[in-house]
Amino acid sequence: MDQTTVRDTVRGMWAGEILPSLSELVEIPALSPAFDAKWQDSGHLDAAVEHVRGWLNARDLPGASVDVVRLDGRTPVLLLDVPASEGAEDMGTVLLYGHLDKQPPVGGWSDGLGPWTPVLRKGRLYGRGSADDGYAGYAATTALEAVRAAGGSHARAVVLLETGEESGSPDLPAYLDHLSDRLGEVSLVVCLDSGGNDYERMWLTTSLRGMVQAHVTVRVLDSGQHSGLASGIVPSSFRIMRVLLDRLEDSATGEITVDGCNVEIPDDRRFEAKATADSAPGAIGGAFPLHGSTQTLTGDEYELLLNNSWRPTLSIIGAAGLPAPADAGNVLRDATTLAISFRLPPTADSEAVLESVRQLLTTDVPYSATVELGHLETADGWNAPPAAPWLSKALDTVSDTVFGAPWRSVGLGGSIPFMGLLGEKYPQAQFLVTGALGPDSNAHVPDEWLHIEQAQRVTEAVAVVLDAHARAVGRQAT
Repeated sequence: MDQTTVRDTVRGMWAGEILPSLSELVEIPALSPAFDAKWQDSGHLDAAVEHVRGWLNARDLPGASVDVVRLDGRTPVLLLDVPASEGAEDMGTVLLYGHLDKQPPVGGWSDGLGPWTPVLRKGRLYGRGSADDGYAGYAATTALEAVRAAGGSHARAVVLLETGEESGSPDLPAYLDHLSDRLGEVSLVVCLDSGGNDYERMWLTTSLRGMVQAHVTVRVLDSGQHSGLASGIVPSSFRIMRVLLDRLEDSATGEITVDGCNVEIPDDRRFEAKATADSAPGAIGGAFPLHGSTQTLTGDEYELLLNNSWRPTLSIIGAAGLPAPADAGNVLRDATTLAISFRLPPTADSEAVLESVRQLLTTDVPYSATVELGHLETADGWNAPPAAPWLSKALDTVSDTVFGAPWRSVGLGGSIPFMGLLGEKYPQAQFLVTGALGPDSNAHVPDEWLHIEQAQRVTEAVAVVLDAHARAVGRQAT
């Protein structure tokens, strides 16, 4: 495969085809169902699917088909199915994954920027869904076109773009069952919903954390009461919540004390974290805009990496029942609600953790207050299988010909539920989980942006891996 042709094809497609269409995709407020309960009525997810579908239909991939799959009551899935190039028909299916749903806009975007306003500035495309993960379907398809243009080979390829990832991919198990015969034997999974610690090299994600989320309500009254009259008689719902949170987390250290949350960290992942910390010094601790004199949990970047990839954490991501200070009267409130989110080690059992959390929050509640749990969500993590020799060699080639720097692997602190599902369903498959996200790409927060140069290099890298996979000798090599 001619690498110069791959590069020219990729860069030409990005400049002339991808960026205009991706910019239009940014304009569609395709909120994930968790943030748009009336998504079927709003039509934004369907609009995103139709927009990308139109772009895919215009591609020049012989024999390819584009299909929107809809199961009753579930978010749609967009599929591009591309036949294998000649000679690679027996190499199984390559499944290339991305998603079209988005996080909510969140306030605080910089002047001139906005969640649904695509802005090209100094090699960056700003807007919600640009980096996470709207570009993925474009990049995956372009990689396939580049392989063919450069005389390379690829196995049968299916680009699958879902619309519920930011809600924990609740519909994907049903779709995997529904599409099982159609997908066939998946021998390689390519996921572009990830990234790494800098924009200098190829980053391979080797683990993803799992997740448990819940809305916890502590209720003590049928209606709020004058704080001067009720305090000292009626317990505070906020204080009871504090007691319950202490059952989950040591507030002094952040250590999670829930059964099943802590696991033994594998030696190979410890070695990987040390190599990553050494290769990009300062990238971990310096990745976030700490305010004032705020410090990271520790100054040891190796430990920070393990904290972020293999140790559990608890975040309070929302609250209700607490009026803004300017609106707060002298009221003993009837209830306090918190949205809690655990990130779990890759090998933890999320359902077992949820049951432990349920028991801790609802057993022996102080003052027999009412505790309600709702909006429950679980997702297991994922730990990558060892890379096959052909994949390691392909990554070395990518390092030399595309990035000019050695590739590195890293555990990702976030969750991509689909990877865990695929790991269970296709245990013999190889995984290439990578992407254009960097430590300052602002996924989920204001000023999300896509590093265009990195996205182009990732697209080239996928083309190299697709060709290497198709040329691997024998089914065992896959």
